[in-house]
Amino acid sequence: MPTAATALIVDDEADIRELVELTLMRMGLKTQAAATVAEARALLDAQRFDFCITDMRLPDGRGIELVRDYHDKLPIAVITAYGSADMAVDSLKAGAFDFVSKPVDLGVLRKLVDTALKLRTPAPVPAAAVVPSAPRGGKAVVATDDGGLLGQAAGVQQLRTMIDKLARNQAPVHITGESGTGKELTARLIHSRSPRSSAPFVPVNCGAIPTELMESEFFGHKKGSFTGAVKDKTGLFQAAEGGTLFLDEVADLPLHMQVKLLRAVQERAVRPVGAEAEQPVNVRLISATHKNLNALVAQGAFRQDLYYRLNVIEVRTPPLRERREDIPLLASAIVAKLAPANGLDTPPKLHHSALDALVAYDFPGNVRELENTLERALALCDGEQIVADDLQLRPCAPLPAIEDPSAAPRSLSVGSAPLDSHVEELEKQAIRDALEKTRWNKTKAAELLGMSFRSLRYRIKKLRIE
Repeated sequence: MPTAATALIVDDEADIRELVELTLMRMGLKTQAAATVAEARALLDAQRFDFCITDMRLPDGRGIELVRDYHDKLPIAVITAYGSADMAVDSLKAGAFDFVSKPVDLGVLRKLVDTALKLRTPAPVPAAAVVPSAPRGGKAVVATDDGGLLGQAAGVQQLRTMIDKLARNQAPVHITGESGTGKELTARLIHSRSPRSSAPFVPVNCGAIPTELMESEFFGHKKGSFTGAVKDKTGLFQAAEGGTLFLDEVADLPLHMQVKLLRAVQERAVRPVGAEAEQPVNVRLISATHKNLNALVAQGAFRQDLYYRLNVIEVRTPPLRERREDIPLLASAIVAKLAPANGLDTPPKLHHSALDALVAYDFPGNVRELENTLERALALCDGEQIVADDLQLRPCAPLPAIEDPSAAPRSLSVGSAPLDSHVEELEKQAIRDALEKTRWNKTKAAELLGMSFRSLRYRIKKLRIE
């Protein structure tokens, strides 16, 4: 029979200590208790525990001291005062596994402990795979047999280390990086290596949901709550119960939805449209965007309080131009994966001229663009090898800033025509280039241009782009 897990409960209030102890004992855990930081240190140094939960305010110090000193040895959760969200964020940044607010909700506590104890058993390792595209068709994914990122560049190795660390706690993570750098892959790996790996990973592109449907999509709705609500609907938060909700392009959330999301994050509960009561949810949030959230906060376009709740830990995915030494390995893996779909039993070899051209290219679209380039090359090559001409790489030049006409090149000769018409032509050309690069996939083109899908659709219609 497996050995019963052991837990240390640190709280100077006897009633809370006894309540938590009784709850954990009913779950089959062996428990010990301490009333001070000193007592807790003595116990943690003297014996092994599988889990620890500590109050933040203790007679001789703060529970966060235990978090900082022992979080590498075992998962430590903290008990925070009601409404002290800042204290909870501070504890997560210090390395806490998770937190629970006073008065302690026993249901939430039991779920928290269950999740923490799963760390005793390593998460299952994904099977061998090379997957350059995620199921939703928009995210660059390249995985190896151990589930890690493919490549040996310093930035990739740092990212692997960070993923392993983040998999061991429940802190909200914000992933930054250019389009096509594998932000969703990073989120999936954090989830798959975590105690939540057996529960759902639910990705959502925040820029692809119509504004009027956002609340229903995120939180669900009750039958009859609005016209068209013919039955109850489960929201994305409920769908991710016990697992991870990945908010991609979170910067595209409108302000009114940011307010509702903030409450869901703080209260760990959602209220479906038309419902009278909130429903508790046990979900880890991972967000991502290629935009600068700091700048958006400064402009008033993104709520500062939500930013601090989502960005407890920040992770950056490096662009391909910063890891050029990995391009040959990535290219070979992608060709091997795409060859069967192109009717080739044996993947063609990459000629040194093609490899040299790929390594020299900046890839503004990163791994996603590398995949598209090689898919085109497979269609053009002789079936035996891919040479530089098959790649059809274009000279790299930054796209004009669609939402900032002042970013147009100063050397542009406007002649006697109105300036607006030249700005319009720049927009048209930039959108056409992005659409051609992504084979007229509007979702991918919007990501490449750094705008929401709805903004791109509006501009295509406005500029009458065929």
